[in-house]
Amino acid sequence: MIKAVIIDDEINAQSLLEKTLDRYFPNRFNIVEKCISVDAGVLAIQKYEPDLVFLDIQMPEKNGFELFKHFEVINFEVIFTTAHDKFGIKAIKRSALDYLLKPINHLELAEAVKKFEKKNERNFAQRKLSLLLENLNVNDQNVSKIAFPTLEGFELIHTNQILYCKAESNYCSIKKIDGSTKTASKTLKFVEEILPATTFKRIHKSYVINLNYVVRYHKANKEIELTNGEKLPVSFRKEEEFINAILQNH
Repeated sequence: MIKAVIIDDEINAQSLLEKTLDRYFPNRFNIVEKCISVDAGVLAIQKYEPDLVFLDIQMPEKNGFELFKHFEVINFEVIFTTAHDKFGIKAIKRSALDYLLKPINHLELAEAVKKFEKKNERNFAQRKLSLLLENLNVNDQNVSKIAFPTLEGFELIHTNQILYCKAESNYCSIKKIDGSTKTASKTLKFVEEILPATTFKRIHKSYVINLNYVVRYHKANKEIELTNGEKLPVSFRKEEEFINAILQNH
């Protein structure tokens, strides 16, 4: 099912969209939260990590575009909804998946959903190929390569050569133990999903680290130090999870 959040200050518009989705796309959507403001939407996205957000543009306190100021990396697709055609061009420039004029027409909604599903299928296919290439070395437990998508194709990297991965907008930089950096043309969320969970752990919205290269943890400063001397922040939300992972890994 597609996990989705609806952000719209009009309760009737929320209900109408949810009913339309239920009617024309039965058992395809799981609406995990309906929010009446940008701030509430930010909290819902952080909590549920949805695949898709239906986002109203014109709202009293903050317009929909301000939602993006709260995220360094956009790990979800967006379909804008608006009663004003003048916002259409701006929405497209925001690289939205699509935008729909209210009252929402079910045929136009179907086109937007179809576009989302096609894009999602491409991402899933790339993920499966990455996992396939990673598992080519399944008989050698000491060797594990992962194919990271790049703008040119794929970069095969041994997981034991990766210090950490850092979010760079909709891309991800991969820092290796030799000091070099490679850029994956995918988000940190995507890269995190194809890395072995026993070795790599998210410590911050911008960082996934290799637990094997952690030298020490500074609790007062909420930061870790790696074998190369670099120090990276640990978010309050990830601190307990990180400490438990370190204890289990060693």
